[in-house]
Amino acid sequence: MEEELYRSIGALLASTEPDEILRGLELVRAQVPAIGEPESRRLFEMVFPLFYIDPLDLPSHVPVLEEAIAVVAGFGRWVIPVLIQSLEAGDVKAQMAIAQTLGRMGADAIAPLIAEYEGCPEPGCGAFVLYALGKIKSPEILAAAQVALDAAGSPDLEMRDSATRAIGKFAESIPAGGFSEELHSGLVAVLQRNLADPSPGIRAKAVRSQGKLARYGHLTASERGQLKVTLRRILGEDEAFDWDRAYVVRKEAKEALAYV
Repeated sequence: MEEELYRSIGALLASTEPDEILRGLELVRAQVPAIGEPESRRLFEMVFPLFYIDPLDLPSHVPVLEEAIAVVAGFGRWVIPVLIQSLEAGDVKAQMAIAQTLGRMGADAIAPLIAEYEGCPEPGCGAFVLYALGKIKSPEILAAAQVALDAAGSPDLEMRDSATRAIGKFAESIPAGGFSEELHSGLVAVLQRNLADPSPGIRAKAVRSQGKLARYGHLTASERGQLKVTLRRILGEDEAFDWDRAYVVRKEAKEALAYV
């Protein structure tokens, strides 16, 4: 790849104008299939700073961030460990973009992410690993179900939150009957416990994930019946009239009722 083209791409990606940055990303996308890993790494180093874009501060750059995520996901398997290592950087904006990119990498990213989770130095890192695992659409995500189960009972709020959400995301990709009996029982139990969590966000995610277990065929008839009773209680539709005070929890319960 000619040095002049590198310079042109670098200049475009360093621009403050979204249209110019997108042109640079288009050039990167066109070059990746024809070059080897060393040259791809040079391009990655140019693209990766875009992961630090704050979409709230620069809403006009949202298409840039989305395209940067898509382009990096197309670099190939070599980029997975590079991205995972960057998860520990501590910048939330970049971590969100990295997690979305790893999710697009698919099943190839599952084992490296689990290994990273097991070696995470602090809960925040583990939470983003769980977020990334939840983005992966593959039946092979079953390998991460035990990780999510354990984390859903963590004393750390962010870990519980990410894990409770991830269980529902996994349910979308794993075929009905794919969980072992022990794992199935554990997942149902931890989601039920998290319905009493002090955090409305976690309670809402516990409701949503239970709804997804029902929607994708992971609950028995008895469990579906019990979930229906629980959802009606959350909505204040039973004889106790003791509904959940958080609107977001009631909203999720109303949607989940459609699947029981």
